[in-house]
Amino acid sequence: MKYMPRIADQELALRLRSIGATIIVGPKWCGKTTTAKQQAKSVLELQDPDLQEGYLKMAATQPSLLLRGTTPRLIDEWQLAPVLWDAVRVAVDRSGAKGQFILTGSVVVDDQKTKHTGTGRISRLAMSTMSLFESQESSGQVSLRELFASPGTSVSGASGQLSIEELIFATCRGGWPSSLSANGDDAQLFIAQDYLTQVVEVDISKVDGVTRDPSLALTLLKSYARNISTLATTASIRKDILSVRDTSLATVDSYLDALRKLFVVEDIDAWCPAIRSATDIRASKKRGLCDPSIAVAAFGVKPEFFLQDFKTFGFLFESLVLRDLRAYSSPLGGKLSYYRDRYGLEADAVLHLRDGRYALIEVKLGSSEIEEGAKHLVGITRQIQKYNQNEKQCPLRLPDLLMVVTGGKMAYTRKDGVHVIPISALCP
Repeated sequence: MKYMPRIADQELALRLRSIGATIIVGPKWCGKTTTAKQQAKSVLELQDPDLQEGYLKMAATQPSLLLRGTTPRLIDEWQLAPVLWDAVRVAVDRSGAKGQFILTGSVVVDDQKTKHTGTGRISRLAMSTMSLFESQESSGQVSLRELFASPGTSVSGASGQLSIEELIFATCRGGWPSSLSANGDDAQLFIAQDYLTQVVEVDISKVDGVTRDPSLALTLLKSYARNISTLATTASIRKDILSVRDTSLATVDSYLDALRKLFVVEDIDAWCPAIRSATDIRASKKRGLCDPSIAVAAFGVKPEFFLQDFKTFGFLFESLVLRDLRAYSSPLGGKLSYYRDRYGLEADAVLHLRDGRYALIEVKLGSSEIEEGAKHLVGITRQIQKYNQNEKQCPLRLPDLLMVVTGGKMAYTRKDGVHVIPISALCP
């Protein structure tokens, strides 16, 4: 299969020019190794069944031998031999050269298994499944970077290229690179189902050596799917599970922790500015998965189902938009949160960049909801303005960008400055 360029390509190249080693993290099957191989000059594949035993014995006796090879040297699934982390750090310290190693990993490794964090020696690059732009399903006519650079520029005239049926299919299929090369719609949809099966039957127990029940893991993910893009508490998720089987809150926490280590669960924190009292702002985590197709696989339905249930698809659509916003803002140091208060004002996403700029974003599947979304964004902006009038010593920065991301096809800029943008028109 021909390599499809990823947003991470340029980020990895920058890190290889700037620091001794880079670790690429993210869920299995999202393309980390394939992306790393585009720039690596030699490869150590610790998962190779013919060589793994020898590699692990060497790692236990003299790990530096495994680092020998033309640089950048890729060490794939390094967590199988955690000692390699410290070996890489030492090698970077000794040579001082840039771009020596690329590490890939699909799990979060316990800090106790490494002696040093790697700060200053090993840079962390997060990847996820492919965005619509990377899978060539977005027209790319509206650049997030350019919007932040010139927020007053109109986006009117730009257009997306996916119909609602195509958008539903892309959401159900997910951004798994291997799904794009599968022959036939049914084959493409099986990739997410296979991933879900692998997670609940194998990975959730292997991640930390704790044996876990696959049926309970699947029940939990089904609950997560029902609560995706909501503020459901862990207690409410447990209550959802109790209708099927008895389990404790501690057990639910343990399973969720394992899923976070596998980069399956990606919850979003609340943004809590000082514009209202702490008791007025919702601070629960918004429930999320690394790819909306996992929720569809947990539901056990096909795309046709959502043509009759747009309400449920709306939550999945928000998950898709957040996935793509993460990818598009990654080169800018983007970090996502959300805002919601007891008075009804909300922003489905608050996108902060590393330089302090930020955007308030609402996600609305249909055109009938755009007006409501725009009112929320303008309302939050006015609250910040009101706060700044009373707190002139420490004013809050006003949002640099107001956006409503939709499932439609036409982009335009409203008179109030809110940009209405189809997700299938966005790009980095």
